[in-house]
Amino acid sequence: MATAQAYAAAGANAISVLTEPTYFHGDIQYLRDIRAAVDMPLLRKDFTIDPYMIYEARAAGANLILLIVAILTDRQLHDYLELAQQLGLAAIVEAHDAAEIKRALAANARIIGVNNRDLRDFSVDLHHSANLRPLVPQNVLFIAESGIKTPADTAELRAAGVNAVLIGETLMRAPDKQAAITALRGATPMVKVKICGLMTPDDVQVVNAAHPDFAGFVFAPGRHQISLKRAQQLRANLQADIISVGVFVNAPLDEMLAAISSHAISVVQLHGDEPEAIVQMLQERGAQVIRVFQNNYDHLPATRADYVMLDAGAGSGQQLDWHALPPVTKPLFLAGGLNPANVAAAIATVHPFAVDVSSGVEGKHGKDAQLTQAFVRNARLAANVQTIMEGNNQNE
Repeated sequence: MATAQAYAAAGANAISVLTEPTYFHGDIQYLRDIRAAVDMPLLRKDFTIDPYMIYEARAAGANLILLIVAILTDRQLHDYLELAQQLGLAAIVEAHDAAEIKRALAANARIIGVNNRDLRDFSVDLHHSANLRPLVPQNVLFIAESGIKTPADTAELRAAGVNAVLIGETLMRAPDKQAAITALRGATPMVKVKICGLMTPDDVQVVNAAHPDFAGFVFAPGRHQISLKRAQQLRANLQADIISVGVFVNAPLDEMLAAISSHAISVVQLHGDEPEAIVQMLQERGAQVIRVFQNNYDHLPATRADYVMLDAGAGSGQQLDWHALPPVTKPLFLAGGLNPANVAAAIATVHPFAVDVSSGVEGKHGKDAQLTQAFVRNARLAANVQTIMEGNNQNE
């Protein structure tokens, strides 16, 4: 447990837990124990050869499973991926060569891991995953596994388009795990997450559990609209380090200033055609401002807002064409049709400062806990080069 807690404290994005008992001295109980000790994505690392193991992983608290192409038939790959999705699990599909990558993609894998270790003689070639990266579409998360030891290694993999790395021995041996993770990541920031449209105490409870960076209250007319009084009540129960954002459309300045002075919000999100003088006044009152551009980007370069957001339309749920977005010099919030299934692809394509979702994580009665947690988890995993730490279970 100490190793897992050290990884969590050091900022790892996920932890890989060995559960195979015969060859790797793992145990499914390690997964249960680590789930009780840390609140972060866990990968059950095992030879998944039966549907029962997928149910078992879900029951033990895993968020991800491992599917190795070399030991599964095409039918098994397809069926196991489908079952994992039904259970709310992600799956890392491990491939070792071009043919196996082709099989993984044919089975509709959304996360592909390439092991730099040749399992026939256990030699390691760091260039192996980089060489295979062009075979995997940009909307599929790509993980490099094994042999990553230095910041130069992660920099090389980042340049090759790798989205995440799985690191074991290097981190196990590091006396200061936080310093080691920071060094291996280099200067790459984590993508931030905003969950918008909170309306009820249940929504706040869901968001607190998922712990995004921003939470949005909508004051503009529409199905998510709430009053300032309700926003104050919800803000009071929202975790203190989650930044609250107020969404307005051509609202009177006094209304926005009242929301700021009440401490219900600290960031103002402008969806209308408010003049830049309004942006300046809000900033002078201590608020940060997100300026939203919906398909019309003519005034984007001129805005003095702290952030810009590109969206397909306020609450429309329509997805932007990620390949046709204009260049942005300010920190970018990406919105428009995002959900747990496509957020990783969006991040890999656009590389935004933050992603914003509302209807994409909703169920029949407001924010859905499983969808919200999946969205935040997938966004965290998809930041340019993220770290998945592999613990030595014998020392847990």
